Amino acid sequence: MRIALDAMGSDRAPTVEVEGAIEALRTLQSDLQLVFVGDRELIEAELDKHPDAPRGRIEVVHAPQRIEMGESPAHAIRRKPESSIVVGLNLHKQGEVDAFISAGSTGAVMAGSLVILRPLPGVDRPSVGAILPTSAGHTLLLDAGANIDTRPQQLLQFALLGSIYAQDLMGIERPRIGLLNIGEEPEKGDEQTLQTYQLLSESNLHFIGNVEGRDIIAHKCDVLVCDGFVGNVLLKFYESIAGFILQLLRKEMKASNIDIDLTRIFQALDYTEYGGAPLLGVNGVVIICHGGSPPKAITNAIRVAAQAVERDMTSHVLNRLGQLQPTRAT
Repeated sequence: MRIALDAMGSDRAPTVEVEGAIEALRTLQSDLQLVFVGDRELIEAELDKHPDAPRGRIEVVHAPQRIEMGESPAHAIRRKPESSIVVGLNLHKQGEVDAFISAGSTGAVMAGSLVILRPLPGVDRPSVGAILPTSAGHTLLLDAGANIDTRPQQLLQFALLGSIYAQDLMGIERPRIGLLNIGEEPEKGDEQTLQTYQLLSESNLHFIGNVEGRDIIAHKCDVLVCDGFVGNVLLKFYESIAGFILQLLRKEMKASNIDIDLTRIFQALDYTEYGGAPLLGVNGVVIICHGGSPPKAITNAIRVAAQAVERDMTSHVLNRLGQLQPTRAT
């Protein structure tokens, strides 16, 4: 298995990428090979700091250009054909690697994936997923910010993509699909939500109905569907609340002179534990990491990508697109 890693993506590239990748090679399956894509000189200099790195399982592909965070994604993809993102995605398209990971510009990775890898047949818009910790497991949020304006049919597609991801990578045999709404009743919500509810009810997915914001933390569903505008607001609020709770705990413990091991709480709320966000619905395996990712997040992103390849998730999506056909009674 060969996975391409954009070595120039993160805020501290290529230090973070190299360190995280070497740890992945040490701890993951022995057949894993990593392809660093980026400035060869900088990557090689960083690799030289790790003399014990398994160099026989590492390849460097030179890509002299880098897409910066402030650049227009669509323009950058066209203007910088030798950027690490474009070169890495082309390696994936050509079958030279099995997956692509980047902590670079999310917009550029998405735009490049759409142009180079293309959406899978039957998928209008690929979706970015995000893992939310809950009181009894994890919930996959779709869409986490890729699509601001969506139609009901596209939200139905998100539900299918999320269901397959939950089965293949979260180990949930029959994922519960919830539709984020302002109330549980079927008649609640705007026109888009009402139509989406109807489509999900008529599908072969395990749709449990509307889910209110207060029920997310209770793990009412395994896959939570909404448009990217709402999803991104929810995700960022979720992340801020996690930090707020940990800050309060530290403050109270210090004031009360209490010493409690918060390791498991930190792990549950730490985004680096879950790797990156999968871009679902493109013809390939693409994982998007946060620009501020530490090495641990890169390691876990490689783990997630390897699992997606091992379980042939892309083929599963293709094989199950027929589930989107409504099952209306005649």
